[in-house]
Amino acid sequence: MDILNSTQSSEFSRALMPWALGPIRLRNRVIKSATNEGMAPRGVPTKALVQHHRSMAAGGVGMTTVAYCSVSADGRTFPDQITLNAETVKHLRVLTDAVHREGAAASAQITHGGAFNFLPQLSTRYPMSASSGFNAAGVLNGRWFKNAMTRDDMARIKQEFVSAALVAQQSGFDAIELHMGHGYLLSQFLSPKYNRRKDTFGGSAEARVRFPAEVLNAVLDAVGKTMPVICKISMFEGYKGGGTVEDAVVAAKSLSAHGAHLIVLSAGANVEAPWAIFGSQIPKGVAGATQSFMMRAATQVLQWQQPKIEFHDLYLLEAARRIRAVVDTPLAYLGGVKSIAGIEEAMRDGFEAIVMGRALIHQPDLLRGFEAGKKTRSGCTACNLCVPMMYTPGGTRCALTSVENSALNQLAACD
Repeated sequence: MDILNSTQSSEFSRALMPWALGPIRLRNRVIKSATNEGMAPRGVPTKALVQHHRSMAAGGVGMTTVAYCSVSADGRTFPDQITLNAETVKHLRVLTDAVHREGAAASAQITHGGAFNFLPQLSTRYPMSASSGFNAAGVLNGRWFKNAMTRDDMARIKQEFVSAALVAQQSGFDAIELHMGHGYLLSQFLSPKYNRRKDTFGGSAEARVRFPAEVLNAVLDAVGKTMPVICKISMFEGYKGGGTVEDAVVAAKSLSAHGAHLIVLSAGANVEAPWAIFGSQIPKGVAGATQSFMMRAATQVLQWQQPKIEFHDLYLLEAARRIRAVVDTPLAYLGGVKSIAGIEEAMRDGFEAIVMGRALIHQPDLLRGFEAGKKTRSGCTACNLCVPMMYTPGGTRCALTSVENSALNQLAACD
């Protein structure tokens, strides 16, 4: 980056200086968060996805994260989601090459949806999860029940994560982010609401983290010498019976002990408490106009249930500080960073990296503006209208600063 404005603080300057993340070096400590792009129709990464992440890299971030790359066909949450396999390598290589040309690194967030899926077909009758029984997510698509994973299932899924990480490496990604939050499979193991197992993988918070830690170990063994392996967790799930900060402290300590290079601290659950992810109200239409009647009806119920929340900067900072106090592994602060002052405060509190989402969707070159002294604060209003945009033909964008380009989102990345 250019020489920093002399009026900027040493903490802000430090955030924009090169930084070693595990086995790689980033040009700064600011990471674009994984936010569902909606730019892989039929699972094919598009030129719109390439442009989205290229713009983040050109805007100055140290690393940009491609969201929700599934480890298998059954692991997808919805049909228009990337699956990390041989067919997607050529498309993702276009993306990572574009990011690298702009001087940034690229991270692949890899995940398995578990019981949280809206696929028209599965290879099994019911989706898998930590425990069997009623499937809350299934209310959205009529898949009312789920099966508890057996030990054989766990071994197979663990290998799927390893295989996906290797595909990401082949595709030119610099880092792997294991999604252990927001209600996906690994977080279903962490959650006391979802995980009611009676074996060594359920019960206490220490037991519930065992399978996610096994996945972390396996991915570290496969790629960890050359790629940082990041874990993203929910510090609290935000609904009755869900995971608490106390649970997250246990999980973070375990993931740290098992060698995670970085832990990204998020919150919330997609189905039960999406507002906790964003720290503000979820707008109407979040299910998307093309979704089923049942899904749209269920999201309307969530509209009625969500508490009155007013957005404020750094809305997850108090919870994150509790984990910072007891974990030595590098931690990334996420949640309401919209200004130079916010970056400075998170850096002063000892967080090694800053993760930003909506503010960069609103203005991909925000960091350049901060650096040049042209801005001190993002114009993002936290309206969350970018969230339902993922279901539009053009994919995720800021409703205030951009226009839809659906044509670009119909062109495969390598075409």
